[in-house]
Amino acid sequence: MFRENIARSHVLNDGGVLTTQIMLATALPLYAGDVVTNLTFASGGTAAASPTNWWFALYSDDATPALLGQTADQLTGAWAASTAKTLALSSAVQITRTGVYYAAVMVKAGTVPSLVGLATLTGAVTGITTGDKTLTTVSGSALTGTAPATIASPSVSAFVPRVVAT
Repeated sequence: MFRENIARSHVLNDGGVLTTQIMLATALPLYAGDVVTNLTFASGGTAAASPTNWWFALYSDDATPALLGQTADQLTGAWAASTAKTLALSSAVQITRTGVYYAAVMVKAGTVPSLVGLATLTGAVTGITTGDKTLTTVSGSALTGTAPATIASPSVSAFVPRVVAT
């Protein structure tokens, strides 16, 4: 299984969209029967400097997305510039219904990495028709080693990082 939210050929930007200890979540279409074991995000031209916690997580397609799985906390592990990081979820997640799920990344560091993706307009990120899911959100505060149970009180981000689920 291979699912992505943006085709590699459509990645046009290097975005400084992460804020230390704040989770960024991006929409990811998944299909009933998919089994997600890994998530991959790629840094842009800025590396993580002095990281103390960082992880990826997968959230449901519910109105208030619930945590389905998280990778191990990478703690002080390096994340160099222009590097794709593939992290395994603590256990495989079986997708039971087709929908738009959310893949999340959080980095607590002196300098957070930039991410590759696509810059867009806020109006495009939030959608234009009833039922459109927000493409990218930021949420949480003072996050460290554990992903929040839900994506609660999210704010819209106008940058969509590329994520791949395998």
